[in-house]
Amino acid sequence: MTQAPDPKEKSAEKTSLNEQIAEIVLKAVKPGGVAVGGVGAFWQLFMESDILKAIASLVIGVGISYGAKLLQPVHEGNKERFEKAGKKFNAAIDRGLAEPARRTTEDRYLECQALDCQALRSEGAAQHQGIFIPLLEEVFVPLELAASASLPGFRSLPTEIATEGDLGIWNFLSRASKQPTFRQIVILAWGGYGKTTLLKHIAYIYGTRKQSRYNVPKKIPVFLALRKYRDVLAQEQPPTLPELIISQHVPKLPGGSDLQVSADWMKDILKKGDAIVMLDGFDEVAKSQRPAVARWINEQMRQYGKSIFILTSRPKAYTEREVGDRLEFTTPLWVRDFNAKQRQDFVGRWYLCQERYANGGRDTPDVKQSATQAATELLVQIEARQELKDLAKNPLLLNMIVTFHRRYPGADLPRRRVELYREICLLQLRDRPSARKLETLLTQCEAQTILQMLALEMMQQKQERIDRTTLLQRLTGYLTEQREIVDAKEFLEQVVQISELLVEREPDEFEFAHLSFQEYLAATQIAQKQRESLFYEHFYDDWWKQTCLLYIGQAKNPTSLIQEAMNQGATELAYTCFQETTKRVDPELATKLRTLQQTVQALRYQILESHLKNGQWQAADQETYRLMITTVGKEEGQWFDREDLLNFPREDLRTVDKLWVKYSNGKFGFSVQKQIYLECGGKADGNYPDSEIWEEFCERIQWLRNGKYSIYATNDVLSEEALLGYLPFFGIWMGVVERDQLPPAVFVDDDFLGNVVAISAVGCALFLHIDNYGV
Repeated sequence: MTQAPDPKEKSAEKTSLNEQIAEIVLKAVKPGGVAVGGVGAFWQLFMESDILKAIASLVIGVGISYGAKLLQPVHEGNKERFEKAGKKFNAAIDRGLAEPARRTTEDRYLECQALDCQALRSEGAAQHQGIFIPLLEEVFVPLELAASASLPGFRSLPTEIATEGDLGIWNFLSRASKQPTFRQIVILAWGGYGKTTLLKHIAYIYGTRKQSRYNVPKKIPVFLALRKYRDVLAQEQPPTLPELIISQHVPKLPGGSDLQVSADWMKDILKKGDAIVMLDGFDEVAKSQRPAVARWINEQMRQYGKSIFILTSRPKAYTEREVGDRLEFTTPLWVRDFNAKQRQDFVGRWYLCQERYANGGRDTPDVKQSATQAATELLVQIEARQELKDLAKNPLLLNMIVTFHRRYPGADLPRRRVELYREICLLQLRDRPSARKLETLLTQCEAQTILQMLALEMMQQKQERIDRTTLLQRLTGYLTEQREIVDAKEFLEQVVQISELLVEREPDEFEFAHLSFQEYLAATQIAQKQRESLFYEHFYDDWWKQTCLLYIGQAKNPTSLIQEAMNQGATELAYTCFQETTKRVDPELATKLRTLQQTVQALRYQILESHLKNGQWQAADQETYRLMITTVGKEEGQWFDREDLLNFPREDLRTVDKLWVKYSNGKFGFSVQKQIYLECGGKADGNYPDSEIWEEFCERIQWLRNGKYSIYATNDVLSEEALLGYLPFFGIWMGVVERDQLPPAVFVDDDFLGNVVAISAVGCALFLHIDNYGV
């Protein structure tokens, strides 16, 4: 066992530092001193001793001591900085913990509203195998809007907007804070023109806080489909707008059931003018409920006048109301037809989206090339055929066309509307289930026949919607009549989920995806069952007109229907059917119809002729506008597009001109205006005139007097003072304006409000293409 060393011995081993130094010094000072050769030996002694360690220890100790003094202020500063940073970090943690509570009011609501509107789900355009639902922002093409010409309550557009030409909704919203007129907008169009999609686009942009790209201030969007709330709003004591939003709208949004939003929060937003309320589909409110809903809307606009309200509707539902139930929107706008550029944009974006989705999200050159090739091939077909261009003016029908084209790449598109609907129905009821290899009742029974029977009965009952109980009763009857063993409830479920030709807009309430499908299927049922006589009592009923035209496109022998319409005096319908059919009509009847064209025109222009004969020039001018706008398939209150004018029917233009020239004794008429225009140096080449030529022409015919554009004020002025060529003008506004305040195509009233008139009536029918008509 090893013995521990004696402490005394250990201490002795450690010679004191003083003794070590003395020893080294004595060795160094012995005789001979430290010679050169002895330096190394001396250094060796020094290195082997503990002196060096002591010196190093001393230096380090002194350094640490003085260094600590030097670094003390830095330490104190860092300590203070870390304390401040810690407090900030702690506050951030507190804010983070509080964030969920704050988001339940504004941020989370915006997120829910945006989610509800982010996908493009066009009515009537069902989804197919291999065709993806795009996000709205990926394919949305801005709609062009036109100011209304004559709807009640509308004043005119400010010159800064009127001079911008083709208008979008953001033109109006960007000025709403300074111009109260634009806080109450109604957007009018027939079905399929993208009214709902436009509102969803607005809601999505505001909901995702991207409104700055359109130079508009922040707003809280509220998208309300009126069909969902029509029963509630038609009650004797309906909820207020804040109550409706909080109790019914918010809970139905994606994730909205988790939101805790108070009515006071929404009321405060509305009162301050921080909301944009979008009311979609006034025409989808039952006719009996519209007065009550209109009164409710008017009351909400009065209560929250600082906020923006936008309503969409089909024209007839908006205009066919009594004065007491009239909606009080101050800016009616019409949706223009899709033009060539919009068609190109939509088709290109849609195909790029489809190709990208089909290729796992890749956005590589090969994917883009495939999309471009497909889009170009489709657009070439559309632009080469007028009937397809006419269909593609409607965004919904264009969506159907592009869907058909992708389903059948390389195939020619259907040439007529009736053929397009036929192909779509086949896709929905037969090809789609087969492609997905679905075991479905739709391929085990005559599904389209059942839907045709339903569509016809709904037409006869003048129904666009039907409740579940009534629908199941009817389907049971149809299935029994067709000797099908299919259960009505199961059939309905699969029609809705797979074909999407029927849709459940509201719980237990159904309608066809688009009214045109109902009309087509009803027409097909009449054609197949040879029940043409059903039309005989409806020749004068607008509800049946489109069904009649879709029928005549399928009828094997259209002669009998056209002849019966002639016998009942429905000559205009008879002539329209004659133009619609591609089948051979009895030669004698065809000859009569061709000669009848003049008679039909005479009847159509009877009111115009009466006004002209009696010297009622202002009324005649406005009737001229009505006739011409309806000739191009638009509604009163809309204006013409360039394409409308370039394709305006020759005989109609000649008829209008001859009537004006005849009853004004050569003073008024398009041909009179043309002659003056040519004398001013203008050319009837389809292009707008130079400003100098335009002003000279306006001065010649008194549209420009003493430096001011002037619109007639009274009928007397027209008959006594108007110069040669003053009319037709379509002058719906009154007043004058300085010519240097606006371009020549704009006319405004005393408050410098105005509208773009496409260079008035002359621009509509004369300057663009008059040489084509020989007028």
